Amino acid sequence: MKDPVLIKSNRYGITIYFDPDMPYEELLAEVRQKFRLSAHFFDHADMAVEFEGRTFTDEETHLMAEAIQDAAKIQILCIMEKDTLTEELHKRMLDESLETFHERDGQFYRGTLRGKQILESETSIVIVGDIEEDAIVASKQNVVVTGTIYGTVIAGAAGNYDAIIAALRMRPRRLRIGDIEVKPVIGGSYSWAKLL
Repeated sequence: MKDPVLIKSNRYGITIYFDPDMPYEELLAEVRQKFRLSAHFFDHADMAVEFEGRTFTDEETHLMAEAIQDAAKIQILCIMEKDTLTEELHKRMLDESLETFHERDGQFYRGTLRGKQILESETSIVIVGDIEEDAIVASKQNVVVTGTIYGTVIAGAAGNYDAIIAALRMRPRRLRIGDIEVKPVIGGSYSWAKLL
């Protein structure tokens, strides 16, 4: 019998192949066991994850990601969608983010900022999620969002007018670099804002 869960590394993190026929609850148990045994290998890493072999509902995807994170003690930055436009955009944004931000010079925030949440950062920040309409992000450096900006984003908050704001999609309430209001520009596959 073949292994119902196979893990392969890739440039962005790992690809996980799931048996397409195994019942979901059994597959979830297999994932927990396999990743618990492999936790030492991952060493509390932050990574992107790609699922292959079967399609999950949103709830199943969420539960599977939680099981992997808990068992392996890792942080999943995003789940790539195989052979889709979203996958290509996530990969491009991750590439650009990793080139721009050294680990000591920036941080990742995983999750959507909701309601009246405020996130402030001394360094550049990559947000793996959306910024909802009433949420605010303020960084003294750059802000990159792998989802959609609906709320307010301030980059270069300490007067860094070379800072940028980039996102998969922008429908912002407000964008600012330093103390100057800016408008988003569609840059092909993603949106960005910077001072010219």
